[in-house]
Amino acid sequence: MKNKILTTAILTTFAGAAHAQSSVTLYGLIDAGVNYINHVQDASKGSSKAFTFGDGVAQGSRWGLRGSEDLGGGLKAIFVLESGFNVGNGTAGQGGAMFGRQAFVGLTKNDIGSLTFGRQYSFSTDVLGGQYSTGGNTVSGNWAFHVNDVDQLTSSRINNAVKFQSVNFSGFTFGGLYGFSNTTSFAGAPAGTTTASSRAYSFGANYAYGPFSLGGAYTDITYPAAASPTSFSTSLANVNTTGGGTGVIRDLRSFGFGGRYVFGPATMWLLWTNTRFAPVTGSSTLYNAYEVGGKYAFTPAFTAAVGYTYSRASGLFTAHWNQVNASADYALSKRTDVYALVAYEDASGTYKGAPVQAQIGDSSSSIFAPSGSGSQNQVALRVGIRHKF
Repeated sequence: MKNKILTTAILTTFAGAAHAQSSVTLYGLIDAGVNYINHVQDASKGSSKAFTFGDGVAQGSRWGLRGSEDLGGGLKAIFVLESGFNVGNGTAGQGGAMFGRQAFVGLTKNDIGSLTFGRQYSFSTDVLGGQYSTGGNTVSGNWAFHVNDVDQLTSSRINNAVKFQSVNFSGFTFGGLYGFSNTTSFAGAPAGTTTASSRAYSFGANYAYGPFSLGGAYTDITYPAAASPTSFSTSLANVNTTGGGTGVIRDLRSFGFGGRYVFGPATMWLLWTNTRFAPVTGSSTLYNAYEVGGKYAFTPAFTAAVGYTYSRASGLFTAHWNQVNASADYALSKRTDVYALVAYEDASGTYKGAPVQAQIGDSSSSIFAPSGSGSQNQVALRVGIRHKF
């Protein structure tokens, strides 16, 4: 009887220790508000204004599970499953994928880093978008990211990816990612093309010393329209359809560098990205974006920010975009804040003989092409609430 009691006590102790060494956390974010946007396309394809319910502007709404298991010796098993959704109607985001934002499992070692497998962010998003952009640093969010997110700052999620991310070595971190295509063709492949798979690779590095940080990233995706679900797959067919271009992008390559400096309650950042679209046939299109921004915390709860981006496309056509974003954010608690923001964009240049039009936050219609409203400038305003859990 005593042996049974002792055995039960030992098993209970080990079970409790194992439970204590493992964890699973439910987390999420809900962002919703009301928008006013002028110069939007109406039913007759003219220019109109609109008041709309909008979600996922400051940050995309999502819920997820993250967990870890202590394997001993500083080694842990980790996983993340994250699903995006539209709070206005309850539908799934990222093309309806169950875990379209992130889905990976892997190992992490205290003094080395992590090795993970699954659908994961590129380093253009991790390093540049998250740390050195107005979209990543302020509640201007997805309105502040560049036209159609062509430089991969917020929507660059790579399927079938193997990713290494180092730990912090005296302020220096680095990593690399490779995404397997898992296929040799896709439905949109041009006639006569024998290989149209969507493989990808990405690299990034960041250095932080005191208030100063500097980072860089490179991402290359072959046949990006095949990399479903992405936020701009269908629009990629609209680049380079003149001058001998096939309208199918063979390679999307983007790299950039950013810097940030924090002094007291103020933060300033700079960012430059360079993106090239290379079609199967025809000339490439280059897209450069130059960004500067800053924010100031007047109190621990209230922060105001402003950012400016100049973007330029060149190749078979030339286009320019100037955009200013301003925002104010007030934290009601550690998890809930309310905010207001305004964005103004002015576009110039032509695409296929038509004026390039303004398209704040537009990632659905076409890259660089006219948005259909007939206007080369646009104003967008928003008041919103964001809750984290």
